[in-house]
Amino acid sequence: MAVKVAINGFGTIGKRVAEAIVKQDDMELIGVTKTRPDYLAMAASKRGLLYVPENKLEDFKKADLEVAGTIDELFQKVDVVVDATPGGVGKEYKPLYEKYGVRAIFQGGEKHEVAGFSFSTLCNYDDAKDKQFVRVVSCNTTGLLRLLCTLNKEFGVERVRATIVRRGADPHETKKGPIDAIVPNPVTLPSHHGIDVRTVLPVDIATTAVVVPTTLMHVHVVNVILKEEVSRDQVIEALNKAPRILLVPTKISGIKDTAKLIEMARDMGRKRHDLYELAVFEESISVNGKELFLMQAVHQESIVTPENVDAIRAMFGLATKEESIRKTDESLGLVRTFDEVISKIASF
Repeated sequence: MAVKVAINGFGTIGKRVAEAIVKQDDMELIGVTKTRPDYLAMAASKRGLLYVPENKLEDFKKADLEVAGTIDELFQKVDVVVDATPGGVGKEYKPLYEKYGVRAIFQGGEKHEVAGFSFSTLCNYDDAKDKQFVRVVSCNTTGLLRLLCTLNKEFGVERVRATIVRRGADPHETKKGPIDAIVPNPVTLPSHHGIDVRTVLPVDIATTAVVVPTTLMHVHVVNVILKEEVSRDQVIEALNKAPRILLVPTKISGIKDTAKLIEMARDMGRKRHDLYELAVFEESISVNGKELFLMQAVHQESIVTPENVDAIRAMFGLATKEESIRKTDESLGLVRTFDEVISKIASF
């Protein structure tokens, strides 16, 4: 029987997860929530999936939008809620999830303590089984953990230092900046990203971060001390074998920046130019004994989508980690190699 799913918050993350849930054969999307009328609410209403707060029913009626019910009614119909509300709002909904005895998946905008368990598919999939509450870590933490859990499995990780160059805003956010500045975020070091990594992988990690005037992607400059000496070829082989990590050969492809990565996603036919894969610039990989340097790019709007789908399977014991990765990635069209990227682009 399919797991019944609600999406609380039909915005940047919520709409992507909702569309992913519809593509799964072991899940059923029952409804999504909106707190105010807009074009996304119109789309949800058209599909009979729109649920709203009881005190906002009149607002949607005035907007001539038909609703399927209230948020409270939705939570009573489902097995799990994917909470994709803005950061800090999810914790306010937790008592409601507890009231109706429904499981919930929070996003990285919430603190680890809200769920008590932080999730990343490649790192701790099996540990999510039977949990009532799970937190899928943020986009930057997801990118770091995909890399570090792969390296830790293959070679062991002793120490990590990373600088995160963060996008200033998502493309649709017109009220955020910076416009003409590079902003330390935070000025007091280290940044929270390393702390967040340790909620999943207990490793010596410290991170710094700056915000820059772009909306497309984040970039990580990563330095890892491994527990054994390795060659560059060994690292490349390990990353090539790992799911959801895409090595991008910058010299032959001409893809040397985030703008071209996004253009690549567009040329692949990805809706909203989503890049679910962690993109590692292959030529940036440098190894000296146990020390590894590389640069990678994270598409902040979409990278956590596969992990949210996997978290549902993990919580309900629907599939092994390997089977969930296969089902999720096939349904969303993820690629494992750059040859697959070229094949998708060539299929015009």
